[in-house]
Amino acid sequence: MSQSPPSISIIKMYASREEIYTRATKGRYATLRWVCVWLTQMMFYGLPWLSWNGRQAVLLDLGARKFYLFGIVLWPQDFIYLSLLLIICAYALFLFTAVAGRVWCGFSCPQTVYTEIFMWVEEKIEGTRSARMRLDRQSWTLEKLARKSAKHGAWGVISLWTGFSFIGYFTPIHTLAGEVAALSLGPWQSFWIGFYAFATYGNAGWLREQVCRYMCPYARFQSAMFDPDTLIVSYDKARGEPRSPLAKAGPAGAATGSCIDCTLCVQVCPTGIDIRDGLQYDCISCAACVDACDSVMDKIGAPRGLVRFTTDNALLKQFTPRQIRQRATRPRVLIYCAILALLVTALFGSLLTRTPLKVDVIRDRGSMAREGNDGVIENIYRLHIMNTDEAPHRYRISVRGIAGLTLAGADEVELAATGARTLPLTLRLPAGQGKARNNDIVFELRALDDERIRVTEKARFYVPPAR
Repeated sequence: MSQSPPSISIIKMYASREEIYTRATKGRYATLRWVCVWLTQMMFYGLPWLSWNGRQAVLLDLGARKFYLFGIVLWPQDFIYLSLLLIICAYALFLFTAVAGRVWCGFSCPQTVYTEIFMWVEEKIEGTRSARMRLDRQSWTLEKLARKSAKHGAWGVISLWTGFSFIGYFTPIHTLAGEVAALSLGPWQSFWIGFYAFATYGNAGWLREQVCRYMCPYARFQSAMFDPDTLIVSYDKARGEPRSPLAKAGPAGAATGSCIDCTLCVQVCPTGIDIRDGLQYDCISCAACVDACDSVMDKIGAPRGLVRFTTDNALLKQFTPRQIRQRATRPRVLIYCAILALLVTALFGSLLTRTPLKVDVIRDRGSMAREGNDGVIENIYRLHIMNTDEAPHRYRISVRGIAGLTLAGADEVELAATGARTLPLTLRLPAGQGKARNNDIVFELRALDDERIRVTEKARFYVPPAR
């Protein structure tokens, strides 16, 4: 008896992307998103063009290893400030997430901001949601080709300008603009402008919600920072269910809920989720569904808030807005606020009281010490001096720590504004002074024109042991 061949099932490990056609919406949260778009982009595109003391106000000059932030000049030795700034950003993210969920993602994240800009361009050129869907379904025509070309051309211009502005933070932007105009852009600048433009074009134009779903790690661990009193975009199931296309707002105990199943909340969602299914990691808290649902509630004469920013506890226990605000100041949030305030105070306090002078002392590696015919012991050092002030200064160098220790040669040095210099120095110690081997000493540099500028740096003077 013949046997039938075994059936083979194919399991696809990758699901092809389904195009999301986002519907435009209006409302208070849509307005707030565009306010964030304008503020962030005015800052991003405008900061490189601001001047401060005759130079670019914000410039991270990697070649010169100097970082200009308005009136502050930082050097690689100031890396601690960058570390502190990153820690502050992390705690701020923790605080915002504990209070209001992924509001950063929904309103200020660069991926959200540029996607919003690109979708606006797309709507202006290709039309509304239904028009875009019809355009993509129809065969290629001259009109379709013209609209698609215009859209991608506009995306390309925005992307290139974004890449140019980004590189303007690392190369003086006026110099960069001149090189672009003269078609003499260097290979380094060309590569990074192209790379950042390509990333903007790909992420905001093509990947869009896939960046939030698959590439962003924040979506994966956000739940660890949520608690029942965190404000999240939520669907009020008790009020909305059961759904009915003909549902109207009615008295308590009505047979149908307030949700008329219009699916507008799904159509406006940039990640294509249905908020009525509950909190999902795809939700970026942009509140587009809140605006869409509120507009529907206005039309059917029902109270707003079927979809709204609220907390799990508020939905479960029917909290009033005042009770929600009171529970926002819970211990977890207060701890985040205290730590954040402490870090911000430490950062600004340190920046405001920092001395605009840095000194590194490096011993000569060629020899530990050398002894002259008269018994004088000499040690050779290199002083790397950095003037982090935007004014020139003249400094006097002195050394102490051992009786009789003197500095051979000139004891003054002048540095230009934000200048640096490596100075070889020889220290001399008469015979019989100091102990054998290492002796602790201190270099001191003092500005002759400003008594407040004074820096000390520890070092060691080596005395060979007696033979």
